[in-house]
Amino acid sequence: MTVRVLIVDDQAPFRQAAHMVVDLTDGFDVVGEAETGEDGVSAAHELRPDLVLMDVNLPGIDGTEATRRILAELPQTIVFLVSTYEPAEYEPKAAECGAAAYIPKSTFGPFELEDAWARATASSNS
Repeated sequence: MTVRVLIVDDQAPFRQAAHMVVDLTDGFDVVGEAETGEDGVSAAHELRPDLVLMDVNLPGIDGTEATRRILAELPQTIVFLVSTYEPAEYEPKAAECGAAAYIPKSTFGPFELEDAWARATASSNS
């Protein structure tokens, strides 16, 4: 099974980098990208991804609110928050909005993506 990924980030360089990470990760495929929280919610509704990589700071609604809205409509979707902030600050915020994980952009790579996915799907299958 291929994991269908939506990338939501207002910075084109990070969207490109995240797209490359997803492309380098076996079993994962980018199905769409969005630049704002609202567009991310709309894209999730339209594309029905398995996984959303969601930036925290976005124009319009922020990533935590976009995550809440996506999960309210698509509870089977898994969301990872990604940002430049320190994990100690944002891991609790990720949990509060329903995101399955927080991954700092500085460490985001194929291993981190696979590891976070394995942990998120193991807990959802329990």
